[in-house]
Amino acid sequence: MTHRTGRLLTVGALARVEGEGALHVSVRGDEVESVRLAIYEPPRYFEALLRGRRYTEPPDLTSRICGICPVAYQMTACRAVEDACGVEVGGQLARLRRLLYCGEWIESHALHIHLLHAPDFLGLPDALALARSDPALLQRGLRLKKAGNEIVEVLGGRAIHPVNIRIGGFHRLPTRAELDRLSAVLRQARVDAEDALGWVAGFDFPPLTVRHELLALSDPDGYAIDSGTPTGALAGPFGVAEFEQHVREHQVRHSTALHATLDGRPHLTGPLARWNLGSGRLPAGIRDLAAEAGLGPHCDNPFRSIVIRAVEVLWAVTEAQRIIEQYVPPPAAAVPVPPRAGTGYGATEAPRGLLYHRYDIDEEGLVRLAVIVPPTAQNQTAIEADLRAFIQPRLHLDDTELTRQCEQAIRSYDPCISCAAHFLTLTVERS
Repeated sequence: MTHRTGRLLTVGALARVEGEGALHVSVRGDEVESVRLAIYEPPRYFEALLRGRRYTEPPDLTSRICGICPVAYQMTACRAVEDACGVEVGGQLARLRRLLYCGEWIESHALHIHLLHAPDFLGLPDALALARSDPALLQRGLRLKKAGNEIVEVLGGRAIHPVNIRIGGFHRLPTRAELDRLSAVLRQARVDAEDALGWVAGFDFPPLTVRHELLALSDPDGYAIDSGTPTGALAGPFGVAEFEQHVREHQVRHSTALHATLDGRPHLTGPLARWNLGSGRLPAGIRDLAAEAGLGPHCDNPFRSIVIRAVEVLWAVTEAQRIIEQYVPPPAAAVPVPPRAGTGYGATEAPRGLLYHRYDIDEEGLVRLAVIVPPTAQNQTAIEADLRAFIQPRLHLDDTELTRQCEQAIRSYDPCISCAAHFLTLTVERS
């Protein structure tokens, strides 16, 4: 605590998010003057590292961007490179990729719900306190996370940074015995997912309303995850190849991660956007359970994102079961993808929101340019605006309580700061 220009509050690190960063709040009198979400982790230069590499390498290299959502980076890289080479992977290979992606959604959301965010709603400092107060709850979360990890391990070769994914498909197909074992795991996961949804529905959600533009993939055939058309609540649908015409990145002085806008407006991507733009495409039974959990067709409170994530876990479990039941082995583990000169675009829905890749490939099959736009970078401007609205009526709180509530608000967005450039030093300056 210092008093050079007013009240300064500094917190060394924000717990229960992925990465490092800071939040600086400037207050003049009774008004919040500015909120800066400062990501200070050094830039990681993945786009530069990809230049000059073989066109087959982006899936493996970009998976290292994140240890929680490596599949999202691999799938998006595959789609973009295959697009550049004029190849579309369909049929059972595409369904296996969707199954793999379901595994990542299950493990990522289960981790966020039970270990990162739920302690806030229960008045607990961390997941260890939850384990002491109600070990069964934490065990359920770990079972769900393990179920997702097992899907990723069977399809991807290992649970973290999978090695079985390649341009055109997979290096190896799963056996029937492996899929049958996953079916048994998913039967228990279905029970756990329904219980988790009922549990989080009972939380007390602080009031906060967001009015930002929303961006998510849309798919007329179902809930979008591994493919779809970028769609804004105001901007409407546009082609993946038009993404950079609508989503513009820019540098800010207080962050090593780029910020972004959609048609000049701050926007949010992630569970809240997916729900508002695509919940009608969920199976009727899951929509009914979501309604019982208090979710209507629209939700504008980011604190309720934990309920949406629980619904998405239930959907991903159900979708994974469906894919396994209908699976027929394809004739080969991958389709040929010969190199050619061109530009390719890819977009998928990472657990935290829409992820975009673009690759320029030359006639020798070398990457000449790479563009990667992660969801957390897109969300930063909107998060800052939401935090300003959240903090204003709470200026009367002391340093400790204001810090706690700000951290809870930020965790509602489940920021993956590692992907964006990482959190949290909190500074409140009052004058």
